[in-house]
Parts: sequence; structure tokens; C-alpha cells
Amino acid sequence: MPTNYTLTFSKGSQGWPSFYSYHPEFIKGMNQFLYTFKGGNLFIHNSNEVSRNNFYGTSYPSTLKSVINSSPLENKLFKTLNLEGDAPWDAKLETDLQATGFIDAEYFDLKEASYYAFVRNDQDQQSPFQNPIDSSQFPLRSFQGIGAAFFSNNLTNTRINYFNPLGSGPPIAIPTSLSVGDFIYYGDTGASSITPVFAGVVTAVVRDIANGNNYIDVDTSNGTQPTTPPNDRYFMFVKNSIAESNGVLGHYCVFELTNNLTTPIELFTVDTEVMKSFP
Repeated sequence: MPTNYTLTFSKGSQGWPSFYSYHPEFIKGMNQFLYTFKGGNLFIHNSNEVSRNNFYGTSYPSTLKSVINSSPLENKLFKTLNLEGDAPWDAKLETDLQATGFIDAEYFDLKEASYYAFVRNDQDQQSPFQNPIDSSQFPLRSFQGIGAAFFSNNLTNTRINYFNPLGSGPPIAIPTSLSVGDFIYYGDTGASSITPVFAGVVTAVVRDIANGNNYIDVDTSNGTQPTTPPNDRYFMFVKNSIAESNGVLGHYCVFELTNNLTTPIELFTVDTEVMKSFP
């Protein structure tokens, strides 16, 4: 079903600057006020100082959409948003390569009179441990290898033991960059190429090779527990895309800001920290 909007024209800018969610039956500007009719009732606009964005008994969000397009031929990482205003907004960011960037309003910190936050990468918010990363994002994510390993059940977790290069040889240390909350994947070491298969979420890491303790506990309750012989499985991990993010990658970035506040707020500028990507 199509959505109706009210489109406004500005004589000063000689353009159509805004869309409004309300849809009146009749509209008239008179004596410096805007009047509309809806359902047989007369409404005067821009007169309620207590509750903003409420039209005909329905509250609507405010949205602002724009694009960051400096150096359009260079591939870049868009890492942060900095809002100069008196309130944070929810933000969604999309590039020509990724459509997963977001920042919830609660993630912004007030720093030097501006609201600052780094860009998160979206994952399945309803079932984050079932499908944390879409397969289309694999080429854009940084997987880190751990090694081939034995595994054994440990209560509700899977304990992955004795990491070694390719199923044989002395144990190797678990990378120090691996931490609780990261996502564990595995693949067939005998295959010509490894397609990562989600196994679960890291719940514990123990690094003590000298005493024979070198393992990772993984919550596989919502993952895919490996069931084939351990020697043909190579394990890798990727950082939690919400807790730790590299930003969104692309030549340009389209951002959309949304707030549901009913009080007057102001937004002056939107800045971002951008760095050139070197593949």
C-alpha cells in the first residue's frame, strides 16, 4: 500500500526541502500560520510547544538523510559519526559495498559539546548467535586463523583443544586477540577453499600450553557443532561486529538519522572520521 506524504516547497531555496508524514485533506497558510483540515477538524501547526511531531493524534519520528561523498574514487572506511546538536540520534549507514552500519542513540557519548560514537556493523538482532554475519559480508570481514583442533563436549559448551597448524605437530598458542564474545567458525582443511561455517560464541579462553591447558570453550547451543573427525577442521574467529567494529567500507556513505523525541531539538552538523582503505 503506498504511503502518503506532504511535500513542501521553499521559495527561498527554490526547491522541495522536506517531506512530512502527515497527510491533510486541505491545507492553507494564513496570517503567518499553517492550517490543515483532517476528519472534519481544523488544526493549527507549529503551535504546540510541549509535544512536537504529533499530527492528528499520531506521533511521527524525525528523519534526516544525506550522503558523505568526499574523494569518490577512493575506497574508504567510515568509522565514526559526530553530531553537533543538543541530542543524539539513531543512525543507519550504507555504502556501495556494505549496508550494515548503525549506531543506536544510546551509544553516543557527549564529548566537547558534541555527540560522538563509532560505527557498529549490524548482525541479526533477533537471533545474534544463529546468524551473526551474513555470508555476503565474508569478503569484507577480517577472519583470523587459530589452527586445526580436537574438540570435546563440555556441559552445554564445546571445548576446542590442542590447536596445531594442520592437524599434526606440537600445539600452538591461541591468538591473544581472541576474546570472550567473539564468533568461532570452522572449515575443511582438505578443501581447495574454506567456506566459514559458524560454530558458536566464545565463552572462555585458557592459554597455558606448559601445563597442557590450551583450549577455547564455545557456546554451540545456537551454532553448528562440528561432527566430523577433528583433523579435517580448521578453526578461525571474527570479532563481535557490534562490540568491535572497523566501520563501513565503501566509496561513499549514505547516512540516515532518526529520532522519536517530542521535545524541540537542534542538529547543526554531522561529521565523520574517514580513512583511506588499503586492501
